[in-house]
Amino acid sequence: MPLATNLITRMCNNLKVKITSDSVCDLSPELKEKYGIEIMPLTVMLDGRDRLDGIDIVPDDIYAHVAAGGALGSTAAVSVANYIDFFKKQLESCEELVHFHISSSMSSCYQNALIATDEVENVYPVDSENLSTGIGLLILDAIEMAEQGKSGQEILDGVNALRGKVEASFVVDSVDYLHKGGRCSAVAALGANLLGLKPCIEVKDGAMGVSKKYRGKIAKCLIQYVRERLEGREDINTKRIFITHSGGFTAEEIQAVEDEVKKYQNFGEILHTRAGCTVSNHCGPKTLGILFERK
Repeated sequence: MPLATNLITRMCNNLKVKITSDSVCDLSPELKEKYGIEIMPLTVMLDGRDRLDGIDIVPDDIYAHVAAGGALGSTAAVSVANYIDFFKKQLESCEELVHFHISSSMSSCYQNALIATDEVENVYPVDSENLSTGIGLLILDAIEMAEQGKSGQEILDGVNALRGKVEASFVVDSVDYLHKGGRCSAVAALGANLLGLKPCIEVKDGAMGVSKKYRGKIAKCLIQYVRERLEGREDINTKRIFITHSGGFTAEEIQAVEDEVKKYQNFGEILHTRAGCTVSNHCGPKTLGILFERK
C-alpha cells in the first residue's frame, strides 16, 4: 500500500468526529476528497429503473433522456435500512458521525435517518433546511468545528445555529423542467417562455419558492442577479461563496459570473461546483446560483 494511502488510513482511523452527507450537497469531487467526505447517494428513478445519484447516473444522462422524448425522472429518499448500513460502516473509522440531509420539508431523508439512529448510536443527523451547496456551506462549517475538537452534539448545535444564515438561490433559464415536474402550470410555463422570464428559486425556512423573475437572456439575467444579491451588503460572511450550476454554460459565462461576484464582495474562497441530479432533475440545464452565508 502506498505511503500516502497509509497516512490517509491512519488519519481516518483516528477521527473523533466524521462529517458525511447525502448526495444532494453537490460538493465537487475535489472538495469531497480534500476533506474526506463520504456520500450517501439518493436514488434517481428514470424510465422505470432505479439508479444511484452520481454513481449510476449524472445530470447529463437525465437531459439526454428528456431531449429524446423520455419522461422526467424522480428522486427517492434513502431508506432506513440503507442509512443503518451506511452509518455502521462510517463508524468503523470514527467515534461519532454527523450526517447532513436536504431540508426535511423537501424529503423524508432526515426522518429516515432519525429512525436509523434508534439502532445506531453516536450518529447526529442534520436537517440542513437547505439543498445543494447551501448544505455544502454548512458541511464546511462542520468540518472546521470537528478540526477544533468539538463533539458531535456540539457540531450539531453549531450548524443548527448557522443554517438560518445560509442564502441559497438559483436562476432557472427555462421553466420546462419545472413544468414537467408539476411545479409550474402549463399556462404559466407558456407565459414564461413567451416573455423570456427566468425565475429565481430561493430557499426560505427550508422550502423552495420563486422570489423574483428576471427577463431576457440568461447570461444578462445572471449578471443582474449577482449584483442584486451582493451589491452594497455589509451583512455577508465573506469566508466563502459557491457558484453552483447545472451544466449547459460556457466557461466564459461562468467566468463572467465570478467576475461580477468579485465586483461587490471580497470572498476568501470562490468555489465552483456542478449541481447533481436532484437540482438538475427539477430545474434543468442552464440553472445557476450563488450560495453564501450571512454574518
